[in-house]
Amino acid sequence: MKIKDLCCDEQPREKMLRLGPGSLSNAELLAILFRTGDGKSNAVELGRGLLLKAGQSLGELSNWSVDRLVQENGIGPVKALTVSACFELARRWFSENRGGRRVRISNSTQAYEAISPTMKSVQHEECWALFLNRAYELCAMEKMSSGGLTQTTMESRGIVKKAIEKNATAVILVHNHPSGNPLPGKSDLECTGMLKSALANFDITLMDHIIVCDNCWYSFADEVVHNK
Repeated sequence: MKIKDLCCDEQPREKMLRLGPGSLSNAELLAILFRTGDGKSNAVELGRGLLLKAGQSLGELSNWSVDRLVQENGIGPVKALTVSACFELARRWFSENRGGRRVRISNSTQAYEAISPTMKSVQHEECWALFLNRAYELCAMEKMSSGGLTQTTMESRGIVKKAIEKNATAVILVHNHPSGNPLPGKSDLECTGMLKSALANFDITLMDHIIVCDNCWYSFADEVVHNK
C-alpha cells in the first residue's frame, strides 16, 4: 500500500505535523528521510525492513556505510546518503553537547568512555581526535580519517590544524583495531611520535593515544591494556 493511500492519521509527515517527531516510530522517521518507496514497498515498509536487517538497533544502523546501505532492496544512493548524513549530524551534536555539560577527561578510562559510543562496533579502521581545553574539558571530538591509521605528515598537520582552530591545549588520539588486538604496531608507534612532535611545536600536548577494540583498549599513556 502506498503512503498516500493510508488514512491521514497514519501518514508519517501528517502525523509528525500534528503530534511532533516523538510520536513517530523509528520506521516512520526513516520513511520521512526516504520520502518515497521503491514500487514494491512504501517508505515505512522500507524503514521496517532496514531496521530488521540491523537487528532493530539504531546504533548498528548508524555504523553502516553508504556502500552497505545500498545493498538493501529499495535503498539507492540518495536514500543511503540521506540516512548517513542524518546519523553524522547526530554524532556531531552529541560530541558538541554531551547533554549540555562539558565532559572532563583526565585519564584513559574517561577518554574511552567518551569515544566508545561513537566507535562501538565499527568494522573498519577510523582515527578520531579529542580536543581538550586547559581545564581538560572536551571541546570537540572529530573523525580525522577512515580506513586505517598512517604516519603521514599530512595526517598530523590536519590534527594540528584542528587543535589550533579549537584553541585546544591537549589532544587525545584514538583509533580502533577491528582485528581485536589492541597492542600497537610499528605504524602506531611512528604515528604517535610524529604527532607528539608536531603538536609540541605549538605548545599542544598529546595527552594519550588510545587503541580501541570491542572488549578492551590500549593506552599509550598507561602502557597497559584495559578490559571493559
